[in-house]
Amino acid sequence: MRKIILGRTGAEVSAISLGTWSYGGANKSGKIPVGWAGQSDDDSKAALKRAWELGINHWDTADVYGDGRSETVIGSMWDEIPRNDIFLATKVGWDQGYQNHWYEVGAMRHNMERSLKNLKTDCVDLMYLHHCNFGKNEEYFEGAVDVIRGFKEEGKTQFIGMSDWSSEKILQFIERCDPDVVQPLRNVMDDTYESSGLKKYVDDHNLGICFFSPLKHGLLTGKYTAPAQFEDGDFRSGEKAFRDTSVIQKMQDNKTVLEERFSSHPNPVMHGVVDALFSDSPTGCALLGQRNTAQVEAAATLGEILSHQDTEWVKELYKKG
Repeated sequence: MRKIILGRTGAEVSAISLGTWSYGGANKSGKIPVGWAGQSDDDSKAALKRAWELGINHWDTADVYGDGRSETVIGSMWDEIPRNDIFLATKVGWDQGYQNHWYEVGAMRHNMERSLKNLKTDCVDLMYLHHCNFGKNEEYFEGAVDVIRGFKEEGKTQFIGMSDWSSEKILQFIERCDPDVVQPLRNVMDDTYESSGLKKYVDDHNLGICFFSPLKHGLLTGKYTAPAQFEDGDFRSGEKAFRDTSVIQKMQDNKTVLEERFSSHPNPVMHGVVDALFSDSPTGCALLGQRNTAQVEAAATLGEILSHQDTEWVKELYKKG
């Protein structure tokens, strides 16, 4: 597994980060599905052990994944895996509870302390603000930043980060927050990382960068041959692309040509769509959900940098009609 230096943190981490959203299982926030159905703790624990064995040392979770279930599964592993071998990231900001806002400072502080208990650690390596929705007038921004900076000053997180589905939103707050790492959504279908100006800021300030949803929740693998049905509480049930026959057919068509072009790779489709993200970000990492040992072993074959020619070919493939 190729290792990178995560920007100004100086941390050496795997180019593929282990995403553990699914380890929380099916879950809802009110009536909105926010989890992944069909996940067992045994599969999650086996995946974590295999990831460590294969050198995937950058693990990502959040307080809201299964109301702490994902964090708790990770925290159960330290008898088998040395805690210091893992660069451990979690997030705060989606678990609103009974508060008026996600970033109400008392709830934030409570959830961050709970994360440490769940993860059975005195300090995480990275604590993200999970999104950039700080109120209509940004009224929760300063409080949220003060709380997470305080956590860092107390030695309970080494670094702080910002995550959001929108590169533009991260850029809106990045200078005032001054994070060590940012985590935007990026894949070959949804990519505003450069056009938004976020790439330039990251490069100019030597920030760590970790792209989430590089496979668009599995859609880009081409494994779906018909509109998908997901269990209650599964986030993907609200994603229209999984029910769009034209999108599914396009993924199937792309899968065929990717398999031809990268036939020498054990996982040609993922190699094409994930490793294309590293061409302009050689010190970036990609956050890839890995639900079981088979998915971990597939992920461990990724993380290489595609040539410029191959990268442009892949990107063009997903721009076509």
